[in-house]
Amino acid sequence: MSKTQPASARVRSVGVSDSGAPVLSDKQRSYKALFDSFTQDSEGRISPFEVLTRLRRAGICADDRRIQDAWSALDTPGQESGRLDLDRFIAICQRNSGIISRAIRGELVVPDFPRFVQDIESIYQELLNERSGAVANYIPQLGRVDPERLAIAVCTTDGQRFSVGDHSVNFCLQSVCKPINYLLALEEHGAPTVHRHVGCEPSGVRFNELSLSDKGIPRNPMINSGAIMCSSLIRPADNMADRFDYVADAWRRLASGGRIGFNNAVYLSERDSADRNFALGYFMREKKAFPSGADLLHTLEFYFQCCSIEIDADSLAATAAALATGGVAPLTETRLFSTDNVKKCLSLMSSCGMYDYSGEFAFHIGLPAKSGVAGALLIVVPQILGIAVWSPRLDEVGNSVRGIKFARMLTEKYNFHAYDGLVSGDESGKRDPRRRKNETTADGVVRLCWAASQGDLDDVRGTIATGIDPSTSDYDGRTALHLAASEGQLEVVRYLLQQGANPHARDRWGGTPATDADREGHTAVARLLTRAPADDKPAAVS
Repeated sequence: MSKTQPASARVRSVGVSDSGAPVLSDKQRSYKALFDSFTQDSEGRISPFEVLTRLRRAGICADDRRIQDAWSALDTPGQESGRLDLDRFIAICQRNSGIISRAIRGELVVPDFPRFVQDIESIYQELLNERSGAVANYIPQLGRVDPERLAIAVCTTDGQRFSVGDHSVNFCLQSVCKPINYLLALEEHGAPTVHRHVGCEPSGVRFNELSLSDKGIPRNPMINSGAIMCSSLIRPADNMADRFDYVADAWRRLASGGRIGFNNAVYLSERDSADRNFALGYFMREKKAFPSGADLLHTLEFYFQCCSIEIDADSLAATAAALATGGVAPLTETRLFSTDNVKKCLSLMSSCGMYDYSGEFAFHIGLPAKSGVAGALLIVVPQILGIAVWSPRLDEVGNSVRGIKFARMLTEKYNFHAYDGLVSGDESGKRDPRRRKNETTADGVVRLCWAASQGDLDDVRGTIATGIDPSTSDYDGRTALHLAASEGQLEVVRYLLQQGANPHARDRWGGTPATDADREGHTAVARLLTRAPADDKPAAVS
């Protein structure tokens, strides 16, 4: 076949109809519907930049390894570079668990990602005015951090990402290392062994209190004594360097290759001001709480090193998302922890993760979270997304002031609280991010008509990509073209005509899209519609 034939004719078919046209499989028809949602040139090809733009709006970033792998597969000998025909489009859609096709269809966990981003940006702007609290100056190096820093990053379980502010600036984990050290200990030894040495109850006292349970062990892994105990359980037979490399590599895998560093100055500063942690260690050794053979000084050094690991908000959000999936890193689709162990960890984060504010956080916010005195806050919305906030100003119990305020503001907008499901969205006034735009009042045709009236070209394309006929009408006989024409949405009208929408469809009152446009004074739209062919399936309009 010649290169000038439409892409739909060049796709490999499963047979030929009586008329000689290729017969497509159900999957091929599905991909062709996606393909047809893009603007095609005279040779039936689409622009890869338009595909990337749609992916970016859906939250799939250009540096996502999953789409990079798909794109690199196109660079094969004999392939024409540049625009995509249907065969090449199908080739990229079939890779990496269909992330590209699901993003284009609007089927990712947060379908209306642009609106979610808009809400995050709005909260960010409001937080910039919050200047209460103070940096953690009891660790000298942390006391020198710019208190005005603010970063917010989100990563969904499908790998949709957004970040704003100082999201690429590194900060120390501090206590945010505790959930991961606990998980590493669980993976290595199992829960029965780990919980012979550390409990699973809220402590009721400060995070560094010289206090143990009635059994003579730390009350939970999210306070200092429990974190020191978990550190003693991680690769205890290895040398110090190998143990640290093991933990740092776990963070790299959680961050899906994001930047993981180490701040030696903070490590030295923390070690030199760690009298209370040394006291906790000796107290536990006196009570014979440590596993047999544990070296106390090496354990404390190792714990300080874990606290001094550096990360940025983007990588911390990816880590939180891996916990939201139950242990699978969304950006690499690699399992890192068992779901059962993540469940245990999230349970303890819910009850013990926010220092002396843990009970109030569970009451008001209702999400698993872990804070650190460097100003980081890791929040997990199970099965939906992970969130990282970094702002160094702390409240009186050691939590980021802006981080807490962000969590409150977000859960006032969205039904993320663990028990929001008990109240319907209409009663609570909160949005469910998993719903498509306007899904509460419409789907299918009404979704298409609404998007057309609003000029939301991305949603129009996504709806048509699901198989909705662009010429279908509502109960009044009004089509998406009627609505777009009435509102003067020129680009949407042009696109609908390209997709075969009928410009001569009449509603129950006898009106056509052209008469609607003319009545509302949208001259350019009316002119475009009156140039359309007279048949019900017009040719592409440029």
